[in-house]
Amino acid sequence: MSGAAEEDEIDGLGMNARVKAFLFPSRTAPTRASTQAAHVRDRKYNGSTEAMAAAYGVTPRTVRRWIDGTRKPVKHANRLHRDATEVQTTPRGRERRAREMEARGDRSGIGARIGRANTFQIRGSDAVRARDIYLDLTGSQVAALARATNDGEVQHIVKQALADYFNGGSVYGGFSADDFDFDPDDVDYFGA
Repeated sequence: MSGAAEEDEIDGLGMNARVKAFLFPSRTAPTRASTQAAHVRDRKYNGSTEAMAAAYGVTPRTVRRWIDGTRKPVKHANRLHRDATEVQTTPRGRERRAREMEARGDRSGIGARIGRANTFQIRGSDAVRARDIYLDLTGSQVAALARATNDGEVQHIVKQALADYFNGGSVYGGFSADDFDFDPDDVDYFGA
């Protein structure tokens, strides 16, 4: 098993799945593992049991057992739930929500709490932010989150929002998304 696959087994819902669950509350993942597996196979892997099995590092027979309910995906439960959450929204639905958010302009009504975003540069020196940061996301930032397709894209959008937040001051400025590091599991979204 590759390092990325092992990491998937440890993590809970990824950043992209949490964003999708927040932005599309009526599109939550099914609770039954058999339904989750069927949705993931059909929507993410175009109905290919073999492709899903290869991605999860299991045999096609195991995937078929997950789908028919004779076996539970114990080691892969978190990843399956995350993937099932991500596939609940269609590209068309994500685009519709993104356009709605862009129309809101600078005041989207949605914010993010980043737990102790801690590493960034101030005039060449590392700085530590010892408290949570609350961001008011713009409509274009929320639209980008709606359109994101993976955790890396979501993390970059949040990092850029942090840079924009800290660049708001007249003294420092000049921050980029790469100047920030935070725990991806310690980000929450709020608003309407």
